Amino acid sequence: MDKKQIALCAIEALKKEYPDAICSLDYRDPFQLLVATRLAAQCTDARVNLVTPALFERFPDAQSMAQADVEEVAQLIHSCGFYRTKSQDLVAIGRAITENYGGKVPDTIEELTKLQGVGRKTANLIVGDIYGKPAVVVDTHCIRITRRLGLHTQKDAAKIEKILRDLLPAEESNDFCHRLVLHGRAVCKAPTPRCEECCMQAFCKKKI
Repeated sequence: MDKKQIALCAIEALKKEYPDAICSLDYRDPFQLLVATRLAAQCTDARVNLVTPALFERFPDAQSMAQADVEEVAQLIHSCGFYRTKSQDLVAIGRAITENYGGKVPDTIEELTKLQGVGRKTANLIVGDIYGKPAVVVDTHCIRITRRLGLHTQKDAAKIEKILRDLLPAEESNDFCHRLVLHGRAVCKAPTPRCEECCMQAFCKKKI
């Protein structure tokens, strides 16, 4: 079985196991997803979801965030970790979207990664979940599981993204990455994967 075949088998296995491939961050619009994703760096989605209601009540859109006091934002997101850097990034993002994009979150990876603190992982999530474009969100779960499956031997996220774009059908890539997160949390954990419970054990290189 070659890498393309393994990728296709993984897609089908994960579809059956996790039919609802949804983002675990709570949001109401593109800007809120962008903010939540930035906050989720080195922080759990569950923690972010506890923090964002008060943040979005105070600063619901790019225009209000653009005018925010960085210290006030920092206090609201304090429990997410790295709150000083993140608060500066959020205000800068609000200003850039307001001034350069007419208040609308950009719809391309190239434009999104121009925003302060926004990398390719966040940009892919936005273009995939919001704008319905092919996307490959390479987070720690994606890196770990696709490596165990034998789809690559890389550690660099940008290289892994390129490899997966070549292996995955474009229309499946975004949901596949969401399902990897669910599977990584439930079964294919970092230190001790529960291989005996895995829906992909028949073709996973780690199991074989």
